[in-house]
Amino acid sequence: MGTTTTGPGPLTGFTVGVTAARRREELVALLRRRGARTLEAPTLSIVPLDDDTALRAATERCLEAPLDYVVATTGVGWRGWMCAAEGWGQGAALVGVCRAAAVIGRGPKAVGAVRASGLDEAYSPPSEANRDLLGWLLAHDLHGRRVAVQEHGAPLDSFTAALRERGADVIEVPVYRWGPPDDPDAVRRLVETTVRGELHALTFTSAPAAVALLEAAAAAGRREDLLTAMRGTVAAFCVGELCAQPLREAGVPAHHPERGRLGALVRTLTDHLQHHGRHHLADSRGGLVLQGNALLGAGDPVWLPPLPAAVLRALAERPGRVLSRAELLRRAWPGGRPDEHAVEVSVARLRKALGVHADLVRTVPKRGYRLADRC
Repeated sequence: MGTTTTGPGPLTGFTVGVTAARRREELVALLRRRGARTLEAPTLSIVPLDDDTALRAATERCLEAPLDYVVATTGVGWRGWMCAAEGWGQGAALVGVCRAAAVIGRGPKAVGAVRASGLDEAYSPPSEANRDLLGWLLAHDLHGRRVAVQEHGAPLDSFTAALRERGADVIEVPVYRWGPPDDPDAVRRLVETTVRGELHALTFTSAPAAVALLEAAAAAGRREDLLTAMRGTVAAFCVGELCAQPLREAGVPAHHPERGRLGALVRTLTDHLQHHGRHHLADSRGGLVLQGNALLGAGDPVWLPPLPAAVLRALAERPGRVLSRAELLRRAWPGGRPDEHAVEVSVARLRKALGVHADLVRTVPKRGYRLADRC
């Protein structure tokens, strides 16, 4: 797990969990460039293409007889398939059978990869959705037709089942497959960090990665705790609608951009956290902003420890109100804590971390705590 930040920015103060294996470095760089801290725990690994006997067997099936339709679902997957076939001495033959077929692509990246291999696409849906690819195929007579479907990390069971129901001979091409995580302990730590409410967001770039996180939580006896956190204070962000599906089926309100791009994913995350994770404060020295776990104002940002930051956030969400210790326990501690002394300890730590802004948090004798009045 990494915890580095590059400095102030729209995500300064926020800690984001990254579950991606593929393109993880790119996603982490985008987040850190905006000031976020990241916790990296890839929930899956990727099976190397050159060692993938299933891919080679599927490729040989494609070469046994003419293909009628070929489905390209991802650019990286299509390029990987072509490169692997070239390495096996089958590149030209594979391009040849694809050229004689109708090639359809899911979105501009898949289409770009198809064209880069010297082929033209017969169709590509503006929606970039698998369901529209399937709809186009089902509008044709598929009885006895050979259809190759390039998968993108996980089987497309419902997609291929619908083709087979119409009489198609379907060849599933598992261009890259998911394996268990290289560091299972990192995944377990990510689950625990999420459950404790020490993250502000989790990111997912594939549906299998989301499923794997839920399975890791279940194996640790923490699935319901994880879901509670993701339905509450820890927001989930997915690269696209298909990626978000397993989380939504589990009752998690997963967010995703309209277009499945990493840049769009980070913009969606940034907009959400800026809107929901910023609280304007004031003390005797002027205006301050609590952004995630960082206090922003004059000078460098002050990063607060997670629990003191949660206490300050709870007070900021109820400006002008006195919050009792019991209410702060409910609001700032996931699952609550039986000992109200924990609140006193966290308030003391908060005041120490605030330094010259310590008078921001006021004690109301026998009642609780509140924020200082605005100046």
